[in-house]
Amino acid sequence: MVFSRKSLTIIASLFITALSFAGIAQHEEHATAASTEEAHATATEAESHEAHAEPTDAKGKIKAFINHHVLDSHDFTLFSDEEAGTHFGFPLPVILVDEGFHVFSSSKFNHGESVAESNGKYYAINHHDGKVYRTDAQGTFTHDEKGHTTNIHPLDLSITKSVLSILIAAILMFWLFTSLAKSYGKNNGIATGIGRFFEPLVVFIRDEIAIPNIGVKYHRKYMGYLLTIFFFILFLNLFGLTPLGINVTGNIAITFSLAILTFLITTLTAKKDYWAHMFWMPGVPKPMRIVLAPIELLGAIIKPFSLMIRLYANMLAGHIVLMSIIGLMFIFKSWLGSSLSFGLAFVLSILEILVAFLQAYIFTMLSALYFGMAVEEHHHDDAHH
Repeated sequence: MVFSRKSLTIIASLFITALSFAGIAQHEEHATAASTEEAHATATEAESHEAHAEPTDAKGKIKAFINHHVLDSHDFTLFSDEEAGTHFGFPLPVILVDEGFHVFSSSKFNHGESVAESNGKYYAINHHDGKVYRTDAQGTFTHDEKGHTTNIHPLDLSITKSVLSILIAAILMFWLFTSLAKSYGKNNGIATGIGRFFEPLVVFIRDEIAIPNIGVKYHRKYMGYLLTIFFFILFLNLFGLTPLGINVTGNIAITFSLAILTFLITTLTAKKDYWAHMFWMPGVPKPMRIVLAPIELLGAIIKPFSLMIRLYANMLAGHIVLMSIIGLMFIFKSWLGSSLSFGLAFVLSILEILVAFLQAYIFTMLSALYFGMAVEEHHHDDAHH
């Protein structure tokens, strides 16, 4: 039907780009702080330790748990026993670039409680931002006067929880669509098995998103990307509703990579009429063309930016609100307040399922709209001269 070798190439490019941004998102350049007097360093360390100490009250613990839930992590924790101090899950590979490659299991971090040694260097996870820094054997973190960590931050290419979720979504989508394509070939265009459930969504994207926004003439060459982006966002949104702490689409690095792909496809496939209407609009006085051209160019850049922020903000806000309402049950500690919080959290969870589909639809629909603007053919009459 719409599945071709070209479509699979687009799908592969999408996942490679998303994985690259997911791994590189945690990389920042940190200059090594100059050494100071011993007394001043001790005082700074004490103040930083106090500022970043683990909360002891219920509200502080709930806030810390929410922050941990929305952040990426180097292990996959299914559940924890706080009283016993045990965690149940599985570690993930840690890949660091710091004067060479350092590859080891995240189990060395002991869920962020221990220091990991690799090739004579020591690394620890900063609980404040969840990133890996180079430390000493004791796991000491140094901070500047504003509280920012000044330890060396290596390039982190680890298989984190978000990266693992992306790989699972990729495998699931590849299996799903290859099975659907094979069933079409074997049954004269009739889907069988699980493909019957997803076929209406494929037809909906073609008939209600691609054709109305792009047109019958050009919609087929964009269908591979539109199907990929819709189901990719949908599956990751649904993964985020599970109690596994997955927040891929609430990561701005992921939404940026998706938005930049839409921008690149729009820019590279745009026809000359698209650029003519952007930089030298027909029918507009020439002095106004000079004024409007920069505005139109800025609008072309703002479009993918709005895609990035809309998906990121909606999914992140949904996670925070839902976790906050669940946390109220532990604050009220009464059957009435806890029951109301549970009921509200249940209703909001149902609403979040709708939001998961809605955000995938909006991102796909706007991408198709931008593609349609890029390939639209304009016919100018003599009245525009």
